[in-house]
Amino acid sequence: MADKAIEKLKVTIRALTRRTRGHRLIDIVQKLKAALAGWKAYFGIAEVLSPLCEIDKWVRRRLRCYAWKQWGSAGYRELRKRGVTVREAWNTSKSAYGPWRLSQTPALSLALPARLFRQTGLPELALARAA
Repeated sequence: MADKAIEKLKVTIRALTRRTRGHRLIDIVQKLKAALAGWKAYFGIAEVLSPLCEIDKWVRRRLRCYAWKQWGSAGYRELRKRGVTVREAWNTSKSAYGPWRLSQTPALSLALPARLFRQTGLPELALARAA
């Protein structure tokens, strides 16, 4: 896979997952399906899956970032509702870090696991089931 092709895909995904778009997460996943499905059809026969795994992880991180930004001040309640411990939810919601950095915290990974994104129909580029 060429670096140029990966970067072009990332530009497309960045445009679709801008944190200020104001769409529901499920709507964003539906729009991502078309872009990722086409890319998977073209590069799906690749023998080296590590770049595809990295892109999968990056897309999920973008979606976690989007959801966190969308939750706003209700982030603590949303994390608790999704099974995150009181301490983790509190530390995450009161963190001074921005949404992008928080999107890779254990709390958000637990609240929005890869399984949730698969259930919403987000295609995975790699065959491996990584978190």
